[in-house]
Amino acid sequence: MPEGDTVFRAARAIGDALVGQEVARFDIRVPGSATADLRGEVVGSSIARGKHLLLRIGDYSLHSHLKMEGRWHVYRRGERWRAPAFQARAIVGTSSADAVGFELAMVDVLPSAEEDRLVGHLGPDLLGPDWDIAEAARRVGADPRAAHVALLDQRNVAGFGNVYANELLFVRGILPTTPATEIDVTAVLETGYRMIHANRDRSGRTFTGNDRPGQRMWVYRREGKPCRRCGTLIRTDEIGALPTSERNIFWCPRCQH
Repeated sequence: MPEGDTVFRAARAIGDALVGQEVARFDIRVPGSATADLRGEVVGSSIARGKHLLLRIGDYSLHSHLKMEGRWHVYRRGERWRAPAFQARAIVGTSSADAVGFELAMVDVLPSAEEDRLVGHLGPDLLGPDWDIAEAARRVGADPRAAHVALLDQRNVAGFGNVYANELLFVRGILPTTPATEIDVTAVLETGYRMIHANRDRSGRTFTGNDRPGQRMWVYRREGKPCRRCGTLIRTDEIGALPTSERNIFWCPRCQH
């Protein structure tokens, strides 16, 4: 599932392949930006902002959001794609490489000076150079909603997704439904920061420290299985700020209070 670490790796791979080169192919396959043409412009940078990716080309930015299914691949020029062409939503190519975004939920081409219109609402970025734990703690700690919901709100802190929220709350021993105003927010964020930075450079995300398949999660998608710490069966439910944004939560009823 794409979360902040996934987007960070994608932005880095695209940057390594394209930055400093002239765009030879620019094909956006979504309404609203399909007529944009940045061929001849030079790729300046590729950065992640939370779960958003910004590819800056000349004076413009190609913005994308992966949501649940989106992904970016980088190919050598002429290399066969590893996903169906009909799923491609954005293609940026140079003389040596192509970056292809598949099943992207959001794609926009806009002047770089207007990026804040799409990402200005984000809270402090866990993987950003300007990470501010004090500000993130202030935002999360002032949120009266369930801790799981507060951590997923990108306006509070940018980068956590559902996997991180579940695993982080287990490690800190916090029931997902506990109001964020009642938890040690700074400690939670410090742990989450370490987690996402540890996973940033891994191809396979792990929270237990065990890289073997099936051993990487404490609670996420482990409903009905014994807790790795105490043996109590993991439980599951759904929670969200709105009925349309509910996410699955997983917890150990003994280890989390």
